Amino acid sequence: MSEHTVRSPLPGVFYRRPAPDQPPFVEEGGTVSADQTIGLVEIMKQYQEVKAGADGSLSAFVVEDQAVLGAGDPVATVEVG
Repeated sequence: MSEHTVRSPLPGVFYRRPAPDQPPFVEEGGTVSADQTIGLVEIMKQYQEVKAGADGSLSAFVVEDQAVLGAGDPVATVEVG
């Protein structure tokens, strides 16, 4: 098995939920598809979806919810295979 690192597409604040009263997009250990949204990055009230980028199991988030990210920073790892 190999690992895929999900990276932030832009700088901003990372959110694991679509809204504060909603469940997370995906939990650690959950199965994901490459085009599945696993979080959002917000900058200046604009939101960009963060996609898994690979089919597999989301093994871990490497940042906390509401963490400040730079472009290209690692967000999560997906176990592929």
